[in-house]
Amino acid sequence: MLANVLWADRRAALNAARGDLRLAFCGSCGHLYNYAFDPARLDYNAAYENSLHFSPRFQVYAQTLAADLVERYHLYGKKIVEIGSGKGDFLCLLCQAGGNQGVGFDPSYDGSGSPYAGIRFVPEYFSERHAAEAADFIVARHTLEHIPQPARFVAVLRRALYARPATPVFIEVPNARHTLNTLAIWDLIYEHVSYFTPPSLTCLFTLGGFTVRRVAETYEGQFLTLEATLAPQDGSAGPALCPLDVDELTHSVERFAARFAEKTALWRARLAAFRAEKHRVVLWGAGSKGISFLNFLQVREEIPYVVDINPRKHGRFISGSGQEIVPPEFLRYYRPDLVILMNPIYQAEVEQTLAELGVMAEVMPA
Repeated sequence: MLANVLWADRRAALNAARGDLRLAFCGSCGHLYNYAFDPARLDYNAAYENSLHFSPRFQVYAQTLAADLVERYHLYGKKIVEIGSGKGDFLCLLCQAGGNQGVGFDPSYDGSGSPYAGIRFVPEYFSERHAAEAADFIVARHTLEHIPQPARFVAVLRRALYARPATPVFIEVPNARHTLNTLAIWDLIYEHVSYFTPPSLTCLFTLGGFTVRRVAETYEGQFLTLEATLAPQDGSAGPALCPLDVDELTHSVERFAARFAEKTALWRARLAAFRAEKHRVVLWGAGSKGISFLNFLQVREEIPYVVDINPRKHGRFISGSGQEIVPPEFLRYYRPDLVILMNPIYQAEVEQTLAELGVMAEVMPA
């Protein structure tokens, strides 16, 4: 089941196709992946919507990141290629900040255009035939975890850079170390075949012929970034970065199944108590975390609505569980007793929104 597909009616949402999640762990490099993943189940099209750019908190992060990359890599009047560009929000920030030209590749691009005239979009997967797109900077944010064979993708990237070996590459993915250590189990979704950790992401690019320049955990640890350039052909790239001991990850993985069961059991008990006490409950966040929460716990009528600030989601329905997605203004009339918040990083802005709406509901992070 694609977590971020928007459904026009509830019946279609309830009948969404599903797939299995069976995670395996590599004790050598620290990588996690879904070995039951079937790429034939995926169809990234214009109905796929996973933008976070409507959140003020996320906008600050994205704008700060774009400004930092433009300054550090001197991206002024350059050509930037983004692989997995979505609706083009981040590519637009990079181009505006440095007066750059941009090309975005994404099969889910809906043709809506960009507010920045210097960007064109290709509604396709980036592949060998696009290698001729000469770029001064390549970015792929929250894309690599969706690719069934990431090593093959890195090989395509390497071949695309043979003529321009100094071109920097910037990668951002969800941080599986954060998922394990904080028990952020709602981050597990079917379309993420890979769950990268600092050592596994470093290993992938080092073995793929790149020199890894920087690895960082960002967005309060939820994201993982990597910066790299093509490794010299004479083998003078130097030793690979080793940002984290795999032993720590191994320990977290060994405890994960039991902790997962404990957390889901706790939430089932909470939801049963809310129902018994006739609490009016809504979920805040119709992204992947919210979809996983509702489907892992098999929630239906006890939470009828999911709130999201992204207007492209309003009036649509949640994959698998069928809740209607509503704007925050809906809460003026619905008057919930409890708001379950899917990502605690947004708690301050959610509480501010509720206060502005005059809604006196408890906010409980999931």
